[in-house]
Amino acid sequence: MADFIVEHLTKRVRDADGSLTILDNIGFEIARGESVAILGASGSGKSTLLGLMAGLDLPSEGSVRAFGQSLFDLDEDARAAWRARNIGFVFQTFQLLPQMSALENVMLPLELAGDPKAGEKARALLGRVGLQERTGHYPKTLSGGEQQRVALARAFAPAPALLFADEPTGSLDAATGERIIELLFDLNREAGATLVLVTHDPALAQRCARRLTLRAGRLAGDERGV
Repeated sequence: MADFIVEHLTKRVRDADGSLTILDNIGFEIARGESVAILGASGSGKSTLLGLMAGLDLPSEGSVRAFGQSLFDLDEDARAAWRARNIGFVFQTFQLLPQMSALENVMLPLELAGDPKAGEKARALLGRVGLQERTGHYPKTLSGGEQQRVALARAFAPAPALLFADEPTGSLDAATGERIIELLFDLNREAGATLVLVTHDPALAQRCARRLTLRAGRLAGDERGV
């Protein structure tokens, strides 16, 4: 059995005309260690799907089962605890805490997990992403590429089984974005995590072993092969 199973996932929201279907009966399975791109135009439902896969939102219908756990059988607090144990996130807008230094941002998930070596591990990860000289700097003093490297280090810090990346280079210039993607795939290879990457960029999607294409909220393609 696959480690990650999405079945009949549907999301509807109320709008001025009644009901709007954002996702319509989505279903697929992902094996442990697989790299998967969710590809589609703006408004196709990519980020909504990622949020449901992470248990950040509730579906109108359907289920998500990860490592044998049905996410929507858990209450909100239990889902948050499950995410902390199993998932790392990388966002387009970095989502660093501005009042914390680069080191403190990376330490945070480790400290929340009670890791006694949080500082040591965070320093090592910042070194791995080339920021060993920037550990004491706050987000506002870092470039966009440096902030995203801090975000990568933070995402990988708790050794997640799943890494979700939502348009991770969307706010970066092309050259910086390419360096971030190389680093993302290098770190993920080393960690052996399952990678689910949301993008509208076909070239980036081709870096993944599998590509799921959404069109108007429906699964329109499932392609394998790099």
